[in-house]
Amino acid sequence: MMKVILLKELRGKGGEGDVISVNDGFANNFLLRQGYAIKATKGNLKQLEERRHNIAKREEARVADANAIASKLNDATVKIVAQVGEEGQLFGSVGTVQIAEAIQEQLGVEVDRRRIELGKPIKQVGTYPVAVSIYREIKGTVSVNVDGEFVGDAEMDSESVETVEEVAADIEAADEAVEAAGEAEAAAEAAVAADAEAEQA
Repeated sequence: MMKVILLKELRGKGGEGDVISVNDGFANNFLLRQGYAIKATKGNLKQLEERRHNIAKREEARVADANAIASKLNDATVKIVAQVGEEGQLFGSVGTVQIAEAIQEQLGVEVDRRRIELGKPIKQVGTYPVAVSIYREIKGTVSVNVDGEFVGDAEMDSESVETVEEVAADIEAADEAVEAAGEAEAAAEAAVAADAEAEQA
């Protein structure tokens, strides 16, 4: 096991400034490489203590922001229109990408689609409560109203539907790669800034 200091939130483990123990492989292959953490060496732990006050202030702001977002989601309903057949069955499905886009466009709240706890994609019209993990243990639940747009005699065979879903999956994978790269770069910049701050102190 290896002790590391988190530079930002790691879902289910902790947030900035938390010292946690994880498997060596997980630490070396992901946390350190992706900029989520640094090793809990004596020098880094000393710097951490010197930065505790600033970390606490940032944490307080994050929690306040997360609670505000949760309150906004809890009172809201977003509408998504999808093409349906005669029995209300969707052509394809509504997933986390569409829900995240609807939340941003209709509520002005940006959420990471990976934090939307949908379970299975929505394939029927109706209203669904969908939980969103915002920060640490703070969650909000938004109502997602999927409304059907009847397409008449238009037909989509199962092979066409699968092709559309495969393309969507490829786009999502590409987005994840870009997001991961951005997060790693941001975390690295934060670590450099934190070190500079500690030196000035």
